[in-house]
Amino acid sequence: MRPAVRDEPRPHTRGAPRRAHPRSAGPADGGAVALRAQTQSARDPFVLLKPLAALAAAVALIALVVLALGASPVRVFAALWEGAFGNWFALTDTLTKSTPLVFTGLAIAVAFSASLWNIGADGQLIIGALAAGAVGPMLGGWPRPLGIATVLVSGAIGGALWGGVCGWLRARRATSEVISTIMLNFVAMQLLSWAVHGPLMEPPGAYPKSVAIARAARMYMFDPPSRLNPAMLLALGLALGCHFFLFRSTAGFELRALGRNRRAATFFAIPADAVAIWAMALSGALAGLGGAVQVSAITHRLYEKMSPGWGYEAIAVALVARLNPPWIVASAIFFGALDSGSQAMQRAEGISPVLVQVIQGLVILILLALDTPAFSRLRESFGRFAQSEGYEQSLTEGSDA
Repeated sequence: MRPAVRDEPRPHTRGAPRRAHPRSAGPADGGAVALRAQTQSARDPFVLLKPLAALAAAVALIALVVLALGASPVRVFAALWEGAFGNWFALTDTLTKSTPLVFTGLAIAVAFSASLWNIGADGQLIIGALAAGAVGPMLGGWPRPLGIATVLVSGAIGGALWGGVCGWLRARRATSEVISTIMLNFVAMQLLSWAVHGPLMEPPGAYPKSVAIARAARMYMFDPPSRLNPAMLLALGLALGCHFFLFRSTAGFELRALGRNRRAATFFAIPADAVAIWAMALSGALAGLGGAVQVSAITHRLYEKMSPGWGYEAIAVALVARLNPPWIVASAIFFGALDSGSQAMQRAEGISPVLVQVIQGLVILILLALDTPAFSRLRESFGRFAQSEGYEQSLTEGSDA
């Protein structure tokens, strides 16, 4: 027979205050919890080492390919650098090409942080540009700051509506946002084509383009004839704002909590459906703002091919930056530099600009490879070593400072 087990006396808990669950932070604690989460990620040196390791490995592989083609890797990469940063015009061209990637990269980061796979940043950017191109010609005689602000807000609203529709379909109809955003990309392209061939077309329309926006809606140029303008400063400010929003605000905490575990977020009274809708709307607003900036600062009118695929390239930009808004700026400049330097590389060494796309693809593939279980075990081993050597305390003190 099994011996009787005496029940252990239980402490009297009736009427005692319940101890808060460590994961059940309320709205007032959201900023603190988000700050702790950010501090934990800052303690992991591999978070920033991954993109650098991927870039180094991609460059090494490309060097082997260049050698196989009979060219000098040193001269090829020197030409790439010269075309991207070699002089003032090259630098401003790189920054100009990087700016739309910052806006769309931030849009991707916001959506992906909530595990909402927004593949429609390209369509949202086009709708933002379309809204700006439609409103801009009507602002003649307005004060320039007000005209610029009106155009940018119009683009952001257009993108927010375009993205919000996908969020609503995801929340209310369980429609995959991957499918809805991709399909709306094609709808946006057709709407733009209809607009520049129809109601917005410039009267002597030999080439499909819209009427130019009013001068009051055009951004100032810092150094004509270069295309340097305040758009990159706006993008940098938005990156800092997105970082504060995601990691320092209650709404950002709710968004990231939804991305980590939807069921747990719902259990702790986070309105998952509402968060999904406004997260997609915010993502669309950022992309739409990028389209409006492109019209206000660069093109001053609409063309049938407004985007060469910035929304798709932004996925790579955001992934390389690990969805970290300030690092998205650096990642976008890197991709913009590849684009600017590719033509110089072709002129100097006869290497096809397609090599730049190969570099971009290799960086993403290597980043995915670094997320394998083997790399996770290496990171855990490094963490145990750092803890045993006292490095973890120094990292903690540095992040708290």
